Amino acid sequence: MKAARALMVAAAAALALPGAASAQLQLTPQAAEPAKPAAKPAAPAKKPAPKSEAAPKPAAPVAGAPQATPAGADLAYGAYQRGYFLTAFLEATKRVDKDGDRRAMTLLGELYAQGLGVPSSDKKAIEWYRLAAERGDRDAMFALAMFNIGGRGGLNDRNEAARLLAQAAKLGHAAAAYDLALLYLEGQQFPQDIPRAAELFRTSAQAGNPEAQYALATLYKEGKGVPKDEREAAKLLGAAALAENTDAEVEYGIALFNGTGVAKNEVTAAKYISRAAFRGSPIAQNRLARMYMTGRGVAANPVAAIKWHTIAKANGAGDPQLDDFAGKQSPENRTAGENAAKPWLQVIINSRS
Repeated sequence: MKAARALMVAAAAALALPGAASAQLQLTPQAAEPAKPAAKPAAPAKKPAPKSEAAPKPAAPVAGAPQATPAGADLAYGAYQRGYFLTAFLEATKRVDKDGDRRAMTLLGELYAQGLGVPSSDKKAIEWYRLAAERGDRDAMFALAMFNIGGRGGLNDRNEAARLLAQAAKLGHAAAAYDLALLYLEGQQFPQDIPRAAELFRTSAQAGNPEAQYALATLYKEGKGVPKDEREAAKLLGAAALAENTDAEVEYGIALFNGTGVAKNEVTAAKYISRAAFRGSPIAQNRLARMYMTGRGVAANPVAAIKWHTIAKANGAGDPQLDDFAGKQSPENRTAGENAAKPWLQVIINSRS
């Protein structure tokens, strides 16, 4: 139950973040569509004159090398992904003017939203996103949903956000399915429906979203909205941990250590828990300290145990057993462990100032 409640709290927090607008927008070229004659859409406010390209020019091609553009190449998105934002802006504008291309509209919206190659303008970003969304672009729908959830650009309609997320999720947008699942889990936008949340998490998880994999694993662990299944939970945690989701690294490490839903392997458990500890997880830091104290999964090391216990304690994960262990060590080992923790402690202090 604790894990499920923690997930619900995380859902509420994630959907309340004002800075989350367009944070998960996945601007990648979709499969090429047959050319369709389209009336030129009413353009948003006049676009500013492009500025000089800030990114360095690519190295000159080798003399005699063929320079033909591959068939179907997406020049606008290719430039965007390489950091040539002004080129992306120009190429996307050409495609909008020529074909009314919805993907190019979404790209223009993103460039204005992030201020890449053009002055930042939420107003123009929204205009381009809306044009693209009206033509069925899932990324544009998701971006508008995030603007509404984050209260950005004068948008602040959670009902509209939910509608847009549902539309984008139906079109296969993994992040939209995940965020819509959070709304069903939160139970404020509409009645809480954990089975529906689980379905949406599964859709997103199958598309490779590690946050959705972790969330669905949590539901399987607790038997909330799905039958309780420790093996399926461990499988999903493993997938999310491989994608470097810190919470999943902790939970999968613990599952490996205990043999819960997966073959017991303390050495591999230590690797996952260590990775999460270095990423700043207080739970992982405490578990790693205990492993060094007991010599399970790693070689016993009192100095390392004191180091990680000191760090975990500063992060709010106290442990009386480790306090007692540290108190029984030699002054040299205590000093060495505390000194090893000092750089981490300074980072923790700085993060709170």
